[in-house]
Amino acid sequence: MESDPSSAAPAPARRPYWQRFILGFLGWTFGVTFALLAAGISIGAVALAVAYPNLPDISDLSDYRPKLPLRVYSAEGVLLGEFGEERRNLTPIDEIPAVMKNAVLAIEDARFYSHSGVDYKGLMRAALANLGRAKSQGASTITMQVARNVYLSSEKTFTRKLYEVLLTFKLEHLLSKDQILEIYMNQIFLGNRAYGFAAASEAYYGKPMKDLTTAEAAMLAGLPKAPSSYNPISNPARARARQLYIIERMQDNGFITAEEAEAAKKQELRIRTGAQTTAVRAEYVAETVRQLVYAQYGDETYTRGLNVYTTVKAKEQEAAYKALRKGIMDYEKRQIYRGPERFVDLPNDVKELEDAIDDALAEHPDNGDVMAAVVLEADAKKIVAVRQNGDRFEIVGEGLRAAASGLTAKAQPKIKIRRGAVIRVMKTPKDAWEITQLPEVEGAFVALDPRDGSIHALVGGFDFNKNKFNHVMQAWRQPGSGFKPFIYSAALEKGFSPNTVVNDAPLFFGADVTGGQPWEPKNYDGKFEGPMPLHTALAKSKNMVSIRVLQAVGTQNAQDWVSRFGFEPEKHPAYLTMALGAGSVTPLQIATGYAVFANGGYRVNPWLVTRITDQKGKTLVESQPPLLNESMRAIDARNAFVMNRLLQEIARSGTAARAQRDLKRPDLYGKTGTTNDSIDTWFNGFHPTLVAIVWMGYDNPRSLGDKETGGGLSLPVWINFMETALKGVPVMEPTAPEGLVNIGGEWFYEEFARGLGVSSLGLAGGEAVPGAAPAAAGPQGEQSPGVPGTVNNSDGLPPVRPPAAADERRSILDLFRN
Repeated sequence: MESDPSSAAPAPARRPYWQRFILGFLGWTFGVTFALLAAGISIGAVALAVAYPNLPDISDLSDYRPKLPLRVYSAEGVLLGEFGEERRNLTPIDEIPAVMKNAVLAIEDARFYSHSGVDYKGLMRAALANLGRAKSQGASTITMQVARNVYLSSEKTFTRKLYEVLLTFKLEHLLSKDQILEIYMNQIFLGNRAYGFAAASEAYYGKPMKDLTTAEAAMLAGLPKAPSSYNPISNPARARARQLYIIERMQDNGFITAEEAEAAKKQELRIRTGAQTTAVRAEYVAETVRQLVYAQYGDETYTRGLNVYTTVKAKEQEAAYKALRKGIMDYEKRQIYRGPERFVDLPNDVKELEDAIDDALAEHPDNGDVMAAVVLEADAKKIVAVRQNGDRFEIVGEGLRAAASGLTAKAQPKIKIRRGAVIRVMKTPKDAWEITQLPEVEGAFVALDPRDGSIHALVGGFDFNKNKFNHVMQAWRQPGSGFKPFIYSAALEKGFSPNTVVNDAPLFFGADVTGGQPWEPKNYDGKFEGPMPLHTALAKSKNMVSIRVLQAVGTQNAQDWVSRFGFEPEKHPAYLTMALGAGSVTPLQIATGYAVFANGGYRVNPWLVTRITDQKGKTLVESQPPLLNESMRAIDARNAFVMNRLLQEIARSGTAARAQRDLKRPDLYGKTGTTNDSIDTWFNGFHPTLVAIVWMGYDNPRSLGDKETGGGLSLPVWINFMETALKGVPVMEPTAPEGLVNIGGEWFYEEFARGLGVSSLGLAGGEAVPGAAPAAAGPQGEQSPGVPGTVNNSDGLPPVRPPAAADERRSILDLFRN
């Protein structure tokens, strides 16, 4: 029987098409997504299984020890120089100031202490920010940056990114957050050869990280993203913009208040520019130390983190640097203008103009206070120029005087100052600009303590980057009249006294005596003053008297005597020209010689290094100052005392009278020196606690000028230095040692007193006293009409050899041997 149709269940209604489409799409999407997810998990698992075992071993990071440079410090601990490809200061996390950590966290990874290495919120925020083209602090966490910077390359590949993420998790598992942050803040490259924020603080500000302000820390915190683009030296505008943004981020994250943020934005930063990266200019000292340390430690010198402490006094070193540079630049102002250093074509387009100026000045960097600039406009009354930092300025009036010859209509093309000329400028004491030029002349300065030989200051030339030749230790030059005191010292042992009368009368040595050309020495002024006491003759630097004294002493005796002061006999041939300083010395040797007078007759060797420590402060080498004892005696204490009285008179009323007049203290001693044709100028002076030597001359010997002398050129440098070095030092007058008697206000050896010594010499009409003659070949000197070989200068002869001859250079280790 058939069923009743009416009793059957009704058929289900069909879903609308659009619903069926959506459900089908979702089902398909879910299936595909699930399949992709499963595949991704499978691939990830395989990749993890393959990649994780290949991750680098990071266990050594728990005891992080980066390559650290050699650092050289003054006696007070002031950084003088460092050597190594990377500037680093390994600073524990608890010694990093909060302001520096907060600035870094604000811009690099504000959630550093709350995420597990990968900041997923940061990733999403960065993605949204990139879509909206808004600013973002980025999605790469500090841990990820440590993984990348320490162990991985910078290539942008999927494989490298995978390793970065895996390594990030590994770092977070092995190290604490503080350890990771410590590595980051010591490892990150921040431009200017600085790695880590402590090194960057020194490089950019010349100050320790602990002294950073919020504004300074924010500027440094902007460097990791792009050290060149945000470099405050080369790109100050971009660095400033990023600094302001970081200050805002610090405020947003609650690290600083609104008031602190506003104050930080207003602070004017003093950025250290140029190649100078230390507070004290001591490049020649640092290089000397580098050579000493390298001789002992080899290549480890640059990676072991050695710290070398020297005898150098920071205040005195800086004073010596400034005094020598001022003396050289004062001399340079009296020289003819040699013209701009270069000419460049300047386009009219503003951007192209800036690029052309940057390129030109990059090849002519500033030299300390002697700065480079490009001329934009020039006429006889005004120069408009621009420096590398973009500052435009004008030079007018007296500031144009030094280059007046280059501003005339008739100026030769090579010296004509015009648009596109690269010139040198300086600031005057009145804060105006003046045109100048880099000097060709060189100089040297060394100061040491005569009581132990410790070097307090050493400046080997005008600028180390311009000329690395260390004139203090390598330049062999004629000492001129600065050598006369050592001849007079020998005479005291032969019965001479300060009151011995010697005739300042003409001398002539014929060919039969010299074995070569006749020799007729002269005084500097060409005048003869007749009989005078020895102390007056030395104060006036009388050549005729010095020659007669040497004749009486004997040239061989004198040669032996000067070796007591540290001079090399072979550099001072046993001829009468020795009386005029015709031999060869270095400024360091002269300092050692004058130290014998200053300390009462003891020979002390110069020394520089007091202590060497490793990166953890463990002492590896330590030197103690030598104590003066009789085994070090070079001359009798009586000899030193009497010579000091003679040298004191020179500084009081002789060729160096300006010393006591300007410094206004009696305990100053010294002797000027100017060689023939003013090729070398010297001042060799001392206080009982400090010997200081100044030399000036050209590397390729030539005249400094007819009117240039040791008293006019080198003495002012010495005075400028001593103004600083002797500030607060009490006046010291030595006590006469036993064996001396005072008669009529003058000192005599007891055995030569009361007429038993030499009372007079050479008074019989000025004839030569028998003795050794000059060199057989005859001295070379300025020629006077009709008299070949005549020496007309009061201070010796032209250099007998180039100052830097290779066979005459002694090694640094030899010069500093104990």
